[in-house]
Amino acid sequence: MGKVIESGGQRFTVEEAKPGVFGEVDVAFFAVDGATSRALAPDAVKAGCLVIDKSSAYRMDPAVPLVIPEINPEGLRSHQGIIANPNCSTAVTLMALWPLHLRFGLKRYFVATYQSVSGTGADAVDELEAQIQAHVAGAPMTKKVYPYQIAFNAIPQVDPFGADGYTGEETKMREESRRIMGLPDLKVSATCVRVPVVRAHSVAVNAEFERPVDVAAAREAIAGFAGAQLVDDPEQRLYPTPLDFSRRVQCGVGRIRVDTALDNGLSLWASGDNLWKGAALNALQNAELMVRDGTLRPKAAR
Repeated sequence: MGKVIESGGQRFTVEEAKPGVFGEVDVAFFAVDGATSRALAPDAVKAGCLVIDKSSAYRMDPAVPLVIPEINPEGLRSHQGIIANPNCSTAVTLMALWPLHLRFGLKRYFVATYQSVSGTGADAVDELEAQIQAHVAGAPMTKKVYPYQIAFNAIPQVDPFGADGYTGEETKMREESRRIMGLPDLKVSATCVRVPVVRAHSVAVNAEFERPVDVAAAREAIAGFAGAQLVDDPEQRLYPTPLDFSRRVQCGVGRIRVDTALDNGLSLWASGDNLWKGAALNALQNAELMVRDGTLRPKAAR
């Protein structure tokens, strides 16, 4: 509070986020924890401000649309003041699966994620860097953010475990996929893993479809989808990596092949920026689409 920032040639003084400050705000992007969203979003809506919330607070609320604009933009026209942003891993995964669903009809999918430390926050990025520097210097490594050393390691836990043995992140992927894709009975099994990558999540997906699959048709579907970039040439060792898709609007999809364990199945790999499409960019795209459609206008013009 009180810090002055510059943006677009203007100077702004940071104010404390509290009830009563949203009167002159047209749209507020909530990039906070769920408790803060639940405390402040109703006040913003009451003031006539559209809330686009990046937390998990409203994702499963049936009255709040959970929107990826390339998939279910109709939700942007049915909101009651709040629009929820999806989980980062869900967003990256569905950028690969949605065009394939349109072509073949998705029946179920299995996914293993390779999630970057930036998904945990800045402290986790600092911890990874500090552990690598300690390793180079031959010094002891310390850990505070994660229960295990993250440098040179993989931790098969993202979020606390539930009674069914699945973590919160894994449950989010199942439930959010169903809501966003409009497939309430979709079967999903996820294993979410934190890896020593700074930015961008990757996913290995095995998906089963209702109709017979074809690799060429699958590649064509991915290439024609706005949210994805096809990077799939095994002979040239071309496939997406998190480094290549950091700070990229689209998610990369490759390693597309017929699955050898599932009927009408495809196996594939995708990488996407968890801080962009998995978070801030998706929220911004929702707002931009509403502006283009005329469903988001300044208060003075309403």
